[in-house]
Amino acid sequence: MAAVRQAACRRVLEKCGLEQILEALKLLLSPGEGSGSNSLQITKHDVLLATLKSNLSALEDKFLKDPHWKILKLLRDEIANEAEWPQDSVDVTWHFTSQTLLLLLCLKETMLHLAADFNPGKPNPKTPETAPALSPDTLSISQQKTVQSVLQFVVTLGVCPYLVPGVGVSLRYRTEFGAVVQDVVCLSAAPSATRRLYTSCRVLLSVAQHASLGSLVFCRHFGDIAAGLCQLGFCPSKRSPLSPEEEVLTEEERALSRKALRDILDQVYQPLAVRELLILQGGPPQSCSEGKMQVRCRAPAWLRRLCGQLLSERLMRPSGVQAVVRGILEGAGAGAAGGSDAEATAADWKKCDLIAKILASCPQQSLSPEDYYRDICPQILDLFHFQDKLTARQFQRVATTTFVTMSREQPQLAAKYLLQPVLAPLHRCLSTTEIPESDMVPGTILVTEEQLSRCIEDIYKVYVVGNEPLSVLVDSLLPVLGVLFSLYCFTKQGVSHIRSLCQEILLWILGRLERKKAIASLKGFAGLDKSVPSLHSLCHFRAATQGGIMITIKEAVCDEDEDEALYQKVSSEQCRVEHLGGLLSHCQECGLTGDFFIFCLKELTHVAVENETELKMKSFSNKNLLELEQHQTLLVEGQERKLLVLQLVALLCEKMSEQIFTNITQVVDFVAATLQRACASLVHQAESTVESQTLSMSMGLVAVMLGGAVQLKSSDFAVLKQLLPPLEKVSSTYPDPVIQELAADLRITISTHGAFSTGAVSVAAQSTLNKKDPEGKREEQQQTSYKKYSDMSHSHHEPQQSHVASHEGREPSTIANQKSGSVTTEELQEALLSAYDPQIPTRAAALRTLSRWIEQREAKVLDVQEKLLKIFLENLEHEDTFVYLSAIQGVALLSDVYPEKILPGLLAQYDSSKDRHTTETRMKVGEVLMRIVRALEFFVFFPGGSDGKDSGCSAGDLDLIPGSRRCPRREHGNPLQYSCLGKPMDRGVWQAMVHEVSKSRT
Repeated sequence: MAAVRQAACRRVLEKCGLEQILEALKLLLSPGEGSGSNSLQITKHDVLLATLKSNLSALEDKFLKDPHWKILKLLRDEIANEAEWPQDSVDVTWHFTSQTLLLLLCLKETMLHLAADFNPGKPNPKTPETAPALSPDTLSISQQKTVQSVLQFVVTLGVCPYLVPGVGVSLRYRTEFGAVVQDVVCLSAAPSATRRLYTSCRVLLSVAQHASLGSLVFCRHFGDIAAGLCQLGFCPSKRSPLSPEEEVLTEEERALSRKALRDILDQVYQPLAVRELLILQGGPPQSCSEGKMQVRCRAPAWLRRLCGQLLSERLMRPSGVQAVVRGILEGAGAGAAGGSDAEATAADWKKCDLIAKILASCPQQSLSPEDYYRDICPQILDLFHFQDKLTARQFQRVATTTFVTMSREQPQLAAKYLLQPVLAPLHRCLSTTEIPESDMVPGTILVTEEQLSRCIEDIYKVYVVGNEPLSVLVDSLLPVLGVLFSLYCFTKQGVSHIRSLCQEILLWILGRLERKKAIASLKGFAGLDKSVPSLHSLCHFRAATQGGIMITIKEAVCDEDEDEALYQKVSSEQCRVEHLGGLLSHCQECGLTGDFFIFCLKELTHVAVENETELKMKSFSNKNLLELEQHQTLLVEGQERKLLVLQLVALLCEKMSEQIFTNITQVVDFVAATLQRACASLVHQAESTVESQTLSMSMGLVAVMLGGAVQLKSSDFAVLKQLLPPLEKVSSTYPDPVIQELAADLRITISTHGAFSTGAVSVAAQSTLNKKDPEGKREEQQQTSYKKYSDMSHSHHEPQQSHVASHEGREPSTIANQKSGSVTTEELQEALLSAYDPQIPTRAAALRTLSRWIEQREAKVLDVQEKLLKIFLENLEHEDTFVYLSAIQGVALLSDVYPEKILPGLLAQYDSSKDRHTTETRMKVGEVLMRIVRALEFFVFFPGGSDGKDSGCSAGDLDLIPGSRRCPRREHGNPLQYSCLGKPMDRGVWQAMVHEVSKSRT
């Protein structure tokens, strides 16, 4: 009997065409004529029901009266007889839906039959441009629109009204027509709602078996069909257990629904499946009550669990990560290829965080987190490498966020399955890696151009763009920093698209590392620490054919090329140092540059100490040749290290700005390094003018801080106290009395936390703040200002210092190792010319050199005493503190040798010609006179010195006030005996005198 039916159906299909079926479908969709009722709501309901009844009647009339429709009627009846679902109902909406479903089945069977009988001929090679013949089952655009409208009616009338609240999107929240349909459907009429839903879903899935019809079904209605299948296969019964008579669906039908759901999930475009499952899981708003208040119903728990399980299955499939990402992003409006909202979606970090959390969470179906990470991490890395610009931006943001999230939640697994694959090309050429013998052939490519470019780009996206300094990320990048820096140096030799990426990566990691690790890395970059992993000695970078860079094995060096290889090695090291300086110029704000500069200064101290040690030659008579060679190698390496330290210090001094130090600690460390180097120089008797100037500058910097230029806290003084031991050593051993005095003053101020501060500190600070750089030269500004800080403070404490200097001046051998007569004429002429040099540091150094020679009683120097006096007096007029204080010291020392020639002239200059000299000049001359008087050690009284009305002069030196007397032998009793406190004088002078007297009695 079944065979007879199939044969009859086949004969009918041979005669039936697509046009008649589509015309019948159009007839069912014909619009109604409307009604004249006053009630709009009733009109819509009545019009809809009347239209459905009218169209059904019109279709039946066509079947009965039109002979051309007889074949279609036979086909419909055959399919209806084979169908096992109820077709008639008192509910017009279901009767209409069932007839529409029958016609759709007729359409599918007809299209399948036409496609099976189609046999296209072979293409004519003479006319290859001719389009191939279309299959007879191909629908035109207008026919596709008709089918789409029919499917819309079937889903609206046969699926959506029967979904329970919380499953899918309710008709009431879709369109106005949907709300009308929800009201006109009669759920109490047979068949039941569940049976209707099951029938509609099964028929639609049957129609979708044809490829063309399937694309139309799933393109717009996949979500509703999936929601119906979820409800049919997984929705729990309200009452259990149900008898077979009470069950609407059998267990077999529920199993078929579950299988159909998984089949269509595997069949459709995976991002579409992910998006629809997320919508189902999210529980869109539903109306759960008939009142005005609408309650948004959440998706039922069973549906949320089901969707979560199905989403996990989508994720674990091949390319599942990409499907999940596309499903979420395209659902946000980005579109399959980016769309108009792609930029907005890429900037939506919240959405990226959501995807990252989904991807980082291990699903329940996975055996273990490690199994999950092993399967999923390669797909996450693939997200970095999309070529489409708009899609790539979104995927890279998701990949970066996922990378960081996984590293935070599972650091060990992330390091194994994410970080190791990303960093593998760099690990392959590390100095600590053993290269296989098969790759040791010269010219072998270890890392290709594509691999290296992809590696650097991925590192940039993860570390710099992600910008999460997690310990696992930082620690994993630390071993390959040497290779990264070598690559950065190579990119500086020409044009490279990865140069900026390498620089940003290096700056990022140096800023996030602990300071000790960052300094250690910089030492490795510079070549000071050979233990830091770097590029393998057999590897080198080469330009690739596509404009990138690759890593290959070096060619063997011939004997003829040894000089060239040596030159390349030296020039490469020079370039590395320069590129390191360029890199550090971007690290000043974070303080790394200052810390590395201080480290180099400390290394400079070690260099000075090591040089002295190496001068003591050891006997190698008992050494064999191998030991001698090893010793020679160590000496050469030591010399290379010293030269490298000097080169680094010179480079940093040249390139870094005056803002290299960013906090008090760095300034203190800098001063401490300078003091330690000065002490080391004293031990080895290597004191020089440059050392003296550097020491004055550093201590002047401390004087500025203590003088009020910086608001110091108690914690800052705790840092400053580390300067006390070296300052004490300098104050007791350094030969320059000016530096000795300043070191002692600084010790007092630091020890008392600023409670007792000598006037020199305050004056030096104020003078420094008011000082301007007329030439705008940075280096001169630093040297001049810092030395002015130092020596301005000495101008108020020179009396005690001069007393000590006078005694030491009479025993030159205790001050300098230079014997009398050792100064040559050329050296003297050079010093005299330098005393007029426009560069302030050079001029001041020359004046101090001349002063030292006078103190040592150099014969050639004393022969030009008149010229020296002229030079010193002219420099008294100079505005820089360092210069005029050096001149004061020189005049005082010269007067100690020839007092009878110089003292009268100075007294005359001070007492007369008052109108020609400013107060500052008279103060300077007065300071010279007081130093001379103390050095000559006799009781002095200036009855006509100052009238006390010139407050600036009087406050500058109280000994110039009329009636004041000082006993130079201060070790015998009270050093000051004043009798003029009762005399009228300026208030500032009177306060200064009271302060001085009170100090003398303590």
